[in-house]
Order: sequence, then C-alpha cells, then structure tokens
Amino acid sequence: MQLNSRYLSEVTSVFSQLTLHERLLKAVAELNFVEPTPVQAAAIPLALEGRDLRVTAQTGSGKTAAFVLPMLNRLIDLKGPRVEIRALILLPTRELAQQTLKEVQRFAQFTYIKAGLVTGGEDFKEQAAMLRKVPDVLIGTPGRLLEQLNAGNLDLSHVQVLVLDEADRMLDMGFAEDMERLCHECANREQTLLFSATTGGAALRDMIGKVLKEPEHLMLNSVSQLAEGTRQQVITADHDQHKEQIIQWLLANETFKKAIIFSNTRIMADRIYGHLVAKDIKAFVLHGDKDQKDRKQAIDRFKEGGSKVLVATDVAARGLDIDGLDLVINFDMPRSGDEYVHRIGRTGRAGGEGLAISLITHNDWNLMSSIERYLKQQFERRVIKEVKGTYSGPKKVKASGKAAGVKKKKTDKKAGDKKAGDKKVAAKRKPTAKPKKNAPLASADGMAPLKKRAPAAE
Repeated sequence: MQLNSRYLSEVTSVFSQLTLHERLLKAVAELNFVEPTPVQAAAIPLALEGRDLRVTAQTGSGKTAAFVLPMLNRLIDLKGPRVEIRALILLPTRELAQQTLKEVQRFAQFTYIKAGLVTGGEDFKEQAAMLRKVPDVLIGTPGRLLEQLNAGNLDLSHVQVLVLDEADRMLDMGFAEDMERLCHECANREQTLLFSATTGGAALRDMIGKVLKEPEHLMLNSVSQLAEGTRQQVITADHDQHKEQIIQWLLANETFKKAIIFSNTRIMADRIYGHLVAKDIKAFVLHGDKDQKDRKQAIDRFKEGGSKVLVATDVAARGLDIDGLDLVINFDMPRSGDEYVHRIGRTGRAGGEGLAISLITHNDWNLMSSIERYLKQQFERRVIKEVKGTYSGPKKVKASGKAAGVKKKKTDKKAGDKKAGDKKVAAKRKPTAKPKKNAPLASADGMAPLKKRAPAAE
C-alpha cells in the first residue's frame, strides 16, 4: 500500500535522502523531524549499511533516533510470522529504558513492529507474559534481563541488532559481566551499535574490543564542546546550610522554567527536599530508595509542570528528556567529569540554552578543579551579594588549580639525628634518686627495707 505523498513531501532535508522505508519517513514527518542532528546525519547512513558503530555524542544530541531508525529499517521488511526477538537495546536505568520505548513506538507507529520493556521495579510475571508474546524489539536494563534469561523466559539467539546505549554508564554501575553475558547470548547478531556520551576509560575500550567487529568510530563531540548552549557557573559556599540558603535565593530570583538540584546521596536529597517544602517551594524528590511507582509519578508530574523543581541523585542524571528544563544546580559536585557531563546534559538540550550552577565549599574545590581540567575549560565564578559567605576559594592554588596545602617545615636531618641521639643518651643516664630524709634503708639484697633498730634502754 502506498502512503499519502503529502506526508513524505514534508521531509525536505537529509532525511529524505536517507534510504529509509517510506513508513519510517512518514513517522519522521509526522513528528516534525525536518533537519537531522549531526549525530543522526553521521550515524544513520553507516548503520543502514550494516556497519558496527562506536559513537560518542553528547546527551540531548538526538542519538536515540540515530540507532532506532536504522534498526527499525532492518526489521520492517521481515517476511513471515514473527516468533523471535530481533533487536535488543540495553540501557543503564529504568527511566532511560522507558523513554527509549516511547521513541521506538513513535517511530514505529506506521509499522507492525512491536516493542517490549523489561526493567527492575516492575512485576516479574507480567514481564514474563509479555516475553511469551515475543516482541520484535526488546528494551531493558541488564539486571532484570538476566533474571528473565536465567528463569528461561528469554531467548536472544535470533537477535539481529544489538544496541548498547549509555555503555559508559552501564560500566560505571558495575554491569560489565551482565553486559558481556547478554552480548554472548546475542551471538548470532549481524550488527552492534554502541553509544555513549563520554569517551569512557579502559573498561569501555575493553568492552568495545569484545563486542564490536571492525567498528566505525564516530566522535561527534569532545567533552570540551559539551553543551555549548549551557552557561556553567560556580558559587562558593561556607557549608551545607549556606548552600541551602543559596539554593533558596536562586529558586526565588533566577529566571527558569524547570530546575533539577543534584546531590550525591539519598539522605541529602531528602534533606534538601524537606527544606524546600518547609519554605513552601513545591518540589519532587527522586532517588534509588523510591519505588518505581513513586519515581514514575515524580517524573511525570515534573514533566507536566506540577512542580518546577526536582531534587535528585544521579539515578536521574541519565535518560531524562524534559522540555523546558533550563537550570541544573549541583548541590554536591559529582565525583567524576563524566558524571558532570551527564548531569548538566539535562539542560541545554538539542541546541537550547541552559544554566548549570555548582555550589563549592572548601571540600569541593579540588574536585571542581579536576572537572575543569577534564573539560579543558574554566567555569564562570559568580558572587551573589545577598547570600555571600566568607569562603571565596583557597588562598593559594597550584598550577593544576587545586588548593595549595601548607607545607611542613623541613628540619636539618643531621641536626635532627643529633637531637634524637642526645635524647636517647639522656634517657640512659638517668640520675640516681637521692634517698629521702628519714626514709627506711634498703636491705642488702634490695628487697625489703630494714627495720630501724629501737634505741637501747638507758
């Protein structure tokens, strides 16, 4: 059946030049995708050729479409009944998996391709029932997928396309063995696509060597080009209570549509949330102690505008694509440059403008300096006179930007040895104690004192 040509005519740019199926082009047009992003323009043609890809592209660059469209294009013309899972997409978090499922469904809306979701926090038996229906595309997190595999509910032997999205994050979260096992289960695959927002380290290079075959490497951005539409600022603070005062001032005075405040711990996230509520600031909190229902509800309400503020740990640093999110506040500095990249990647998405503010006490300074070096840039220093504290940074800094510590005075080694020797000699030459006046005399054997002889009677 031929599709109405008026839909296809809306796709006037490079999308129309890609050899995508007309049903996918119709979806692209329906979704108002006119101009491909750089990662889409670079990755889609190579992926359509069947090449293995290793792609580095910043968060919010449109990389989901870069692997979903060629994956669907491969599956769309399959003949006969569909009784096997043909594509697997691995992701680090439930939130990112849920978002990816929606993207697959949007692009596949004019096809017969079905997708399923398997993540933690959802009913195991319901997922097993869904797997018995055998979706064409399976999207999930490594832990729960392995549980279903070990329970005999999952067959990946017919997977043609394997996608590892946010591979660096999965490795950071300790999923290396799970990823390798799942990749091994997809041994008959014809194509592997690996995407990440950072270049990663040795673990990622090792994974690339194990799962990709003669891959094409696409570096769409370096960390120094991170979120060019996002201003990055630091504000110094005296302590955590001072940070809370600064946050309250920012939320009251900064112009923004939606904001995320990141902390490193669940306890601190709850504390910040409690203080905001006490100040009549409507907010939601998101962290790993929240069950899946509460997490989904918090994200949905935040997206819908039920609140302008979300307090979160790094569980929310990946996979959240929220329209209008233009302010990120780091209450705690993230523990690595990559985590910083993913946090502030929540704002300034797809060419939009955003503001990222990090609050820095003396304990945070060196970590901030390390992240500046990693990004090869210096953050803008900002002072708010209404909530200005006493700490404004270290008195002295090293060439690296880190705080210079107070050097201990060096002592002359010889003089020190001489003094130490004199003390030892002095200890050996302890003066003999003088007997006290009228003290009892010691016996010859030095054991018991001799009794004083009573004077003779006259």
